[in-house]
Amino acid sequence: MNDRFLRACRCEPVDRTPIWIMRQAGRYLPEYRAVREKHSMIDTIRTPELAVQVTLQPLQRFELDAAIIFADILPLLMAAGIDLEYAAGEGPLIHNPLRTPADVAALRVPPAEEGVPFTLEAIRLVRRELEGKTPLIGFSGAPFTLAAYAIEGGSSRDYKRTKQFMYGQPAAWQDLMGKLAQLAGDYLAAQVRAGAQAVQLFDSWAGALSPADYRAYVLPYTQRAIAIAASAGAPVINFSTGTGGMVEVLRQAGGDVIGIDWRVDLDVAWERIGHDVALQGNLDPIALLGPAPEMCERAGDVLRRAGGRPGHIFNLGHGVLPETPPENVQALVEFVHGWRA
Repeated sequence: MNDRFLRACRCEPVDRTPIWIMRQAGRYLPEYRAVREKHSMIDTIRTPELAVQVTLQPLQRFELDAAIIFADILPLLMAAGIDLEYAAGEGPLIHNPLRTPADVAALRVPPAEEGVPFTLEAIRLVRRELEGKTPLIGFSGAPFTLAAYAIEGGSSRDYKRTKQFMYGQPAAWQDLMGKLAQLAGDYLAAQVRAGAQAVQLFDSWAGALSPADYRAYVLPYTQRAIAIAASAGAPVINFSTGTGGMVEVLRQAGGDVIGIDWRVDLDVAWERIGHDVALQGNLDPIALLGPAPEMCERAGDVLRRAGGRPGHIFNLGHGVLPETPPENVQALVEFVHGWRA
């Protein structure tokens, strides 16, 4: 099996830098758009055979070093009792957002096998398809990002409601984050039991917080989710965006790999975090919208900053954009694999 991704997670030497791309199965691929013309987002996630088909699509095009299961972070909230709709052209909408301590108290914490069995079955099916070929990554939203979605009712620019709840309802906030840490950690561990060989915790909205607020209101719960996930025995990637100002705190939160976005230089982040942990990142996804030579020049800067050090996994600083030409993804994969420090 191609194990360079898993070896890099453990900071072991590899023959060439491994690369996978967040949202590598998605709207930039015409074959994915063809699936979505016939099936809604939630139906694609909840139908294991469709999730398998979409998961494998990028691997049929590109020599990627890992697959990531096709899913979404929000069905976990649905399992807890959140009424979620994927509205066409509007993104996820929550019809019963959390507003009071009573709303939090009513949230359920079912085991993953009960709440999201469809994704666990998709993982089992994909592992059979990939056995002996490519490692499979599972994932979950992190407690803070899940909490922010549940409180805001969807996406937000300023996370005002979330911060007001966090500051103004400290007991309910602790209850909420404790429940979400248990949900996320159990979900990641269940994915490993189902066959995922690594898991990633997505804290896409953590950058809305100051370092002090992250330490006070989020850090203990991220630590708990990662500890539960790690107990299953697979590498854990702790990924967030907009957190270049607090990478040291991310290290405190845990994870075998720290995923960083493009707002902090890779070598600077590594010096601040420490070289005894792996790093994932960190090309700006916008780079893939331009000419391939310029994209590769920027990718080369990331690789030069990594310096051939064991423990670097090449990725974007966030998900690949829908407008991305597939040929640029191909060029990027070939460039990273051909790089020599």
